[in-house]
Amino acid sequence: MKVILESTDRIVTINGLPARVWQGETAQGIPCHAYITRIAVERSEDAAEFEAALQETAPLTAELAAAIPARLVL
Repeated sequence: MKVILESTDRIVTINGLPARVWQGETAQGIPCHAYITRIAVERSEDAAEFEAALQETAPLTAELAAAIPARLVL
């Protein structure tokens, strides 16, 4: 499965860990979201551009805000 995600400005706590909410869709166009606690690039790569892009966030859509299950957010 391939998923295209964009980082949002929402951070939640799941199982005691901060997780950024990412929103996007599958290659088939099915909307989805992910809770990312860690993300990194290979040590051999120059991470400067990656780090800069990681600072860019989109606002959380209203549909996604309503879809976040309360049981996942502690």
